[in-house]
Amino acid sequence: MAIRKLKPVTPAMRHRSVSDFKEITKTRPEPTLVEAISSTGGRNNDGRRTTRYRGGGHKRKYRIIDFRRDKLDIPAKVHSIEYDPNRSARIALLHYVDGEKRYIIAPDKLQVGQMIVSGEQVAPTVGNCMPLGNIPLGAVVHNIELQPGRGGVMARSAGTYCQLAAKEGRFVVLKLPSGETRRVLAACRATIGTVSNGTHMNISIGKAGRSRWLGRRPRTRGVAMNPVDHPMGGGEGRASGGHPRSRNGLYAKGLKTRKPKKHSNQYIISRRKARKGK
Repeated sequence: MAIRKLKPVTPAMRHRSVSDFKEITKTRPEPTLVEAISSTGGRNNDGRRTTRYRGGGHKRKYRIIDFRRDKLDIPAKVHSIEYDPNRSARIALLHYVDGEKRYIIAPDKLQVGQMIVSGEQVAPTVGNCMPLGNIPLGAVVHNIELQPGRGGVMARSAGTYCQLAAKEGRFVVLKLPSGETRRVLAACRATIGTVSNGTHMNISIGKAGRSRWLGRRPRTRGVAMNPVDHPMGGGEGRASGGHPRSRNGLYAKGLKTRKPKKHSNQYIISRRKARKGK
């Protein structure tokens, strides 16, 4: 999972870097675990644009991922590690001993041919899935549920993980990638290990066209707009636009937008770390 720098044959390739894809063992997805996915261009079901700066991009197929890991006490063999265009992490194709096939988020250091299993009392080794209450303290986990049986929602992107810090009755305390510390029900499941492709964050796009391949259109700065289009627009010359704010007028730098009565506030022990300069 290293990064490969390209020889600067053209100006666009001078700062461009790509993943070496050495961990990929299969190039075509499993046909039974693929669905069609249509590009929206940021439009909703009425055809109205609800998200700006989206459109184009390469055609994709959606890989059906097993976030629940609810096939209990049935061993599975890792058949392949594959690329998924819909996420930053790699995915692993599992062949269960009963014949079923499923995709999961591939943990780092998961090897082809390795046997993994999901259950209540399984070994806390990389790739195994089990309730948080049964995982030893200090272990790193990913694909964590917030509601038992709903499926993993936390720590699913490349290189992320949470650390099990403590156990408090029917809750466990997790330290999240953001630095936040929060309680999660011990009955919720999680997968042992760190999410694969940790070097994804260090890849340099290198040229504008590569963003267009990913379906990202150019983003216009607010200060370059007219007053009718953005609160920071207008002014004589290169006016800064006053205090940075979003298009609907909310302060963009430092304003806390989290709802003070949000239900999950009761589970948060300490908030995430503030960014440098705050």
